[in-house]
Amino acid sequence: MPATPGSPASAPLLDLHALVVAVRRRRRLWSALALLGLLAGAAVAVLLPPPPTAVTKVLVAHQQDQPNDPGTLIRTDAALLHTTRIAGEALKVLESPERPEDFMEDYEGLGLTNNLLQITVTGDSDTEAVARAGALADAFVADHVRRIQEAANTEAETLIEQQDRMREELDRVNEAIGDGPPQGGPQDSANMESVFARRAELTSRITDFGQRAAEARVGTPRLVAGTQIVDVPRVVRHSLPGTAAANAAIGLVLGLVLGLAVAAVTSVVADRPVLRRDIAAHLGASVIAELPRRTAAPWRRRRTRAARTRLTTSLTRTVRGSAESVSLLELGCAHGASDIALDLARALAAEEPVVVVDGLPGPQLSGRRPKPGGPAVVDAERATDVPPGDRRLGVGSVAPGTAWTDLRYLGTRTVLVVRAGHGSAAWLHTVARQLAEQRVAVIGVVLIDPDPRDRTDGTLWDGPHTGPRGHGERTARQGGTGPRRTERQPMPAARVPDSDQEVW
Repeated sequence: MPATPGSPASAPLLDLHALVVAVRRRRRLWSALALLGLLAGAAVAVLLPPPPTAVTKVLVAHQQDQPNDPGTLIRTDAALLHTTRIAGEALKVLESPERPEDFMEDYEGLGLTNNLLQITVTGDSDTEAVARAGALADAFVADHVRRIQEAANTEAETLIEQQDRMREELDRVNEAIGDGPPQGGPQDSANMESVFARRAELTSRITDFGQRAAEARVGTPRLVAGTQIVDVPRVVRHSLPGTAAANAAIGLVLGLVLGLAVAAVTSVVADRPVLRRDIAAHLGASVIAELPRRTAAPWRRRRTRAARTRLTTSLTRTVRGSAESVSLLELGCAHGASDIALDLARALAAEEPVVVVDGLPGPQLSGRRPKPGGPAVVDAERATDVPPGDRRLGVGSVAPGTAWTDLRYLGTRTVLVVRAGHGSAAWLHTVARQLAEQRVAVIGVVLIDPDPRDRTDGTLWDGPHTGPRGHGERTARQGGTGPRRTERQPMPAARVPDSDQEVW
């Protein structure tokens, strides 16, 4: 069911649009972290270069090699490479007093295929790394060959022992055949047939065991010859620019991800509205104009000056049409509010005397050096000295620590000058409530530093019923005695974006 005027739509638990805008507005944070990660990655490559490294490859033959082997055998070989036995044998060849446990931390094995093992070794120099890689590869090949030969010899000896037992049993069967009666009854003939069958079976098994023992010994030379170093140890050349570029890219990505995460979390926790619709909803007043933030780009300064001129013209018409005193109350943009007040005072001074009452906590206006022909500026303590015929233009603040009871003396009608993303939602509610209690009517909101891609509407079509909130408001009694109800005429916001879009 679509939301209708008078029935507020339910707010989502997490507004992704506002979150994206808030993260984009904090681009300085995540850009700085991304740049820091990039510099840190490049610095690591320069300050901590990789140690001298050598690499060699060993072809490993297995007795249980299968075409569909998932790599279990070569992973076993890589694990066996990290044993104190092989590390100790390599250190004996190198005649090094280093402990095998310490040496194991300087090399690693990686199975490239089912039968190809790559060994990577580091050292204090290129020569030492190459020597270490060669000794380690030789130790691994020797250990692998020894294990193959021991397995083959054990298998052959077991088969020969089985063959010897069968021969002893065959000798006993032959003796039984020789000692048997030359002629006998049917029972003796059946017994002799079973004995002859047993002799045939034993003869066959003895031959089989002999063949298997021979095959076990014959297969060993093939496996021994198949296990060899196929790539002699060589130094791995490291490119400093390439390593620095890779580390910088990794640092850039990590820093960017960290920055975006921090920006998103802090934006959700802080709950600082940045969209026009949210600021207008929390303050209970429409956004009547907006100004981009100051920039050093020359092609944008002209747009900013044009936007300030349009804003001054719009506020001048508003102030001239008001019989009550008008003030500008800032939140997070005291300098910007001071400039707007001076521009507005100069425009009004062409028709009537204007005095700017400075109610800001700092010396934003009264502490400035007066310019020739500029408007008169007095502080809040001297506001009573303003001649009755002069128009007063108050400038104050609604930041935390504001004396709310003094705001009405600056003006009974006010324009809020708010910096987008500065105040929290709770504080914006506090400002709206305090102004309503002081009976200070809010003409509208001037948004400073809005998001240039914000397409939300900052106009309140159905404002709160707590009090007057600006132009086009009227109170009407329903039935003559009913409660008062504040009605607002639709008033589109004068958008002054920092882009090429038109003002409407």
